[in-house]
Formats: sequence, C-alpha cells, structure tokens
Amino acid sequence: MQTRVCRLYAQHDVRLETTELDEPQAGEVLVAMGAGGICGSDLHYFHEGGFGPIRVREPIILGHEAAGTIAALGAGVSGLSVGQKVAVNPSRPCGECRYCAEGHPQHCLNMRFSGSALRLPHEQGLFREKMVVPASQCVPLAEARGLDEGATSEPLAVCLHAANRAGDLAGKRVLVTGAGPIGVLCAAVARHRGAAEIVVTDLHDRPLDVAREMGATRTINVARDGSEMEAYAADKGWFDVAFECSAAAPAIASAIAAVRPLGRLVQVGVGGNIAVPLNALVGKEIDMVGTHRFHEEFAEAVRLINEGAIDVRPMITHRLPLDRLDEAFALAGDRTQAVKAQLVFS
Repeated sequence: MQTRVCRLYAQHDVRLETTELDEPQAGEVLVAMGAGGICGSDLHYFHEGGFGPIRVREPIILGHEAAGTIAALGAGVSGLSVGQKVAVNPSRPCGECRYCAEGHPQHCLNMRFSGSALRLPHEQGLFREKMVVPASQCVPLAEARGLDEGATSEPLAVCLHAANRAGDLAGKRVLVTGAGPIGVLCAAVARHRGAAEIVVTDLHDRPLDVAREMGATRTINVARDGSEMEAYAADKGWFDVAFECSAAAPAIASAIAAVRPLGRLVQVGVGGNIAVPLNALVGKEIDMVGTHRFHEEFAEAVRLINEGAIDVRPMITHRLPLDRLDEAFALAGDRTQAVKAQLVFS
C-alpha cells in the first residue's frame, strides 16, 4: 500500500512524495486523512528551518492538526468503526516519567508529538493521505461535522488549556493580543466560558474580521488605531485577563499596560528572548503565566466542536489540495489574507 506525504527537506523545500505504508497492527487503525491545518510551527520549519533552539536536522513529514476517516482496523480495536470520522490527537506522552506521574503529561520528558523536530530522529507528522496511528489517538467526530472542523481540534485544545491557566473567565474583561488561529480561538473559548467583554487586537483587518465572528465584542487594528488602547491603560488598567498570542514585545507591553492590578496575563505566543516591562508587571502584581500544549483538553475540544458549542468554521479561510503545497504554505503565512489555511487530502 502506498500513500503520498508532505516532507520538508530544508527551508522552502517541501515535497510531495509517495512512500510505502504498512497495514495496521494490533491496537492500530488506518486513517484516510481528509484535512490538515498548517500551523505556525509548520511555517517556522518551512521558512526558517526551525524556531528557537529547535532545528530541522533531517527530512520531516510536517503536520500535527488533522482529521480523517477510519479505513481499516487492526486486531483488538474497539470503539471505532470503518467509515467513522475522527480527529487525530498528535500528542503521545509516555505515561511513565515523573511529570506524567504527577498528572502533567504535557511536560512529558519522553513526549512524542507528531511533526516535531525537537528530538532526533524527528517525530514524523500527519500530512499524509493515509496513515497508521494508535487507535487511542483517534477521537470520534460527529457525522454532521466536516473533517476541516475536526482538524482544528488541536489548536482549540491549546486554547482550552490556556483558558484553564487563566482561571474562571465568567463575567471577566478579556484582552486577546494577536488574531491568528490561536488568538481567534482564545476569543471563542472566552465567549464560551462567559467572558463579559472580549477585545482582540492585531495589525491586520482580515483576522480581526474573523475574531468578531468567533466571539470578540470589539477589535482594534493597532497598526492603524493603536491610540485606542490608551483608554484601557488608564487608572492602572482595565482587563482582568489577557491572552498574549503574538509573542511580539510591543503587544506584551501593551497587554501589561492594559491589565488591571492583580490581573493575569497568559503568555500563549512563543518567541525568543523578549523584553518585558517588569516594573509594571511587579508594580501591578500581575500574574504572568505560561501555557504549554494540552492533554485532556483535546477530547474536550472535539466534544465542543461536535456539539456546536464552539463554531470553528469562520477561522478556516483557505483549503488547498496537496499538489498546491508551495501555494498553501505561502498563503498560510500571509496574515492579510489567511487565518487558518488547510491542506485537503484526497
């Protein structure tokens, strides 16, 4: 059996190749992939050969946001059936290291995460027409939901974990800086969890349009109307919680200025060494917390998509077939046009 895969060799060198595929073994299933979302980390690998200390050191199949249809079952698999739609969880903690034992598998010392170049050999990703995966990684998707919706389960899980780090959002005033896929999903999660006010900022109008569809009560293009943030910084700040999704120093500074004393800043965006206005952070006693991946939130994300509690469709702005890989990656990185670009598999 053969399948086509999306493999990166070097910066701007991503190729569509055909490779052999084994039959599913005990506890495994064969998934015919239907949709795969191009994530920020995929773009970093494509444009820069990595991000931060993580570098691509060998050819790697990209992708960790995907959904498909069960095509075959290995021996002993129960709870899944041929023809069933599933979202594929890319996260595989070992379950044995000290962090797994402490109930924090997102920090697993032996994590296997699809499409990650963190370890060598790299963990190969999900951008394949067909793939054998452990049945335990498949979460059933409602028949009424599209595979494109199911493929957003992973970034939604990231945002659900970020919201858990933020604490109770009911009745809170929330700021989201950066309206990429994670930013608009943070807005959607904040709305779902009862936030009273959700202000989203970005440098471009297109993602802000999507943010309004996803739950923002107000959007601000800070490239054009940055002065509108000044009112939120008055009297030591306005927002109870900020989700900082850009990893840009000016956005972090703006968020700290706009968060009220004893508020919380959840740093979702990832970057290098960035200057932080510590005097304001300390002076207002703001909690600045990080957030990393997810665990049980993946199943919650699929459930919310299945139930229609969070509508992810507005963020999926582009769908391109595998044979237009270069165009898809170029489009995915164009913030003036795209929020979430997905690959469509045959």
